[in-house]
This record gives sequence, C-alpha cells and structure tokens, in this order.
Amino acid sequence: MIVMINGAFGSGKTSAAKMLQPLINNSMIYDPEEIGYMIRKLIPEECREENERTDDFQDIELWRVLTVKTAVEVRRKYNKHLIVPMTIYKEENFNHIYNGFKAIDEELYHFSLVATEETIYKRLAKRGDEFGGWQYQQAPKVVHALKDDKFGIHLITDHLETSEVVDIILRKIDQDQNHT
Repeated sequence: MIVMINGAFGSGKTSAAKMLQPLINNSMIYDPEEIGYMIRKLIPEECREENERTDDFQDIELWRVLTVKTAVEVRRKYNKHLIVPMTIYKEENFNHIYNGFKAIDEELYHFSLVATEETIYKRLAKRGDEFGGWQYQQAPKVVHALKDDKFGIHLITDHLETSEVVDIILRKIDQDQNHT
C-alpha cells in the first residue's frame, strides 16, 4: 500500500504522516523532498535545462523520475508500505508520480489536505516560517490547484486536529480494504 498525503506547505502533511506511520503495520515515511534537496545539491543550476532553473526542485525532471524509481527500490529492498507526505500540484509531476506509484502498488491512496489560505498562513507562522517566504508564496497556487477533483480525496482541515485527519485516513483505508 502507498498512502500519498498531499497539501500546501503548512497543511499538516508531515504531522499526519508521522502520526499515521505507527498505526499502519510494516510502514515507513518516504519523503520525496529529500530527493529534491539532493538533486538541487548535485546538479548545478548551469547544468539544468532552462525550464528547470527555478526556485522549485519539482521543476527538475529528474526529481519526478527519481521519486518513482527510488520508491520502486525502497519497496523492493524493504517491502514496506509507503506513507508519502508531499506538496504536488503541477499536473505533469502529479500524473507521473501518481501513475508510477500505482504501477508499484495498486493499493494507492491519495489524500489532499485542503485549507484556506488564511489557515495555511496561520499554520506557517505558528511553525516559524518566515513571513512572505517561499512557503507563503506557494500557498495561493497550491490551495487553488488542489481544489481539482484529480487530487484525490479532499480533507478540509481548517478545523481538524491532526489526530482527526489521521482517523479519517485510517477509516477510508479500512473501508476500502473491507470492500475488496
């Protein structure tokens, strides 16, 4: 099983993933951001294609490719369910990763943690992000994009605690597993 937890920065993805992981036997957190950080360090900007020279490592094609390939190898080597917290809203990246994960494991769940921009800004401030920084700048476009139905099961989190989000995710997984 692979559980994708999508959402804007500050939506609670990582907190939900950390709380969810001990509740799903034989699971681990797989964070594609780490692959992005690695690629950004390994591939100098002058080596990247023109369209990859942005402030977002998700614009580097190799990121989406390695996100899937690394997941394949992690599953092969460790045979664990993957819990994947990530902000992914660009259609090409989403389709590549979603379809790649689906090829790894048919039991794929994709949850989008949705909140208003105001809620996201409050959460970013609470966790200490620099006001007006990169995460703040991303919020409007991510919040807007994730409203699309293609982004899985939408969980409106403005008034939910992390434990409530995790309970909803577990109920949905349990419901689907009991109907197959």
